[in-house]
Amino acid sequence: MDTQTLILHARFTPDGTVVEISERPDGLTPQAWFNFLSDKAGDVYQTLAGGRGVFRLTREELAALKQAAAPAAA
Repeated sequence: MDTQTLILHARFTPDGTVVEISERPDGLTPQAWFNFLSDKAGDVYQTLAGGRGVFRLTREELAALKQAAAPAAA
């Protein structure tokens, strides 16, 4: 069975604040979604040059994280 890996991109300002991140649930700021992902899936985060970074997750992992984040967004 082939598992598809999704790449969630994050973009930072020079002071380290997250200004943009993909797959963000409604009700969460970019920084709050990044903090949640860092706490729950920090082991799959990769820092990139130019104020960017990525999380590599399967569809199933992303769906579970979004569902877990839903109470935080409410």
